[in-house]
Amino acid sequence: MTIKPLLPLLTVSLFTLGACGLEKPPTKIEFPEDKAAAPVAAAPAAPAAPAAPAAPLDPKLAAGKTLYDASCASCHDTAMMGAPKPGDKANWAPRIAQGIATVESNAIKGFQGKVGMMPAKGGSTLTDDEIKSVVNYLVEVSK
Repeated sequence: MTIKPLLPLLTVSLFTLGACGLEKPPTKIEFPEDKAAAPVAAAPAAPAAPAAPAAPLDPKLAAGKTLYDASCASCHDTAMMGAPKPGDKANWAPRIAQGIATVESNAIKGFQGKVGMMPAKGGSTLTDDEIKSVVNYLVEVSK
């Protein structure tokens, strides 16, 4: 099929559109305003107060937090397999009551209890001392 038979139809179409003033869309569409239904502008919000800076962690706890963020947060932050979240005093209290040595031992060797389980070292390659550092951080922020 060639364009020649369609040429008169295209010419007429373009001419008709040009006569209607629709050769290009309007740059702005304006609607009449209804003064009674106009919404009232809200007062501008006050600027938010800057957040108070967090107290710096003890260097030993900061190291535990760094290790926690890199190796443990994915399970503990989501309470996966019953993992207690940092700062959850209700879930940490019974663990802390057993003594720090027991909590460290359970974290290193693994643990299976009524409310959850943890594989040895959380399945990580952290050393025993690094696990202890993480446990100390978690216990401190969960007291």
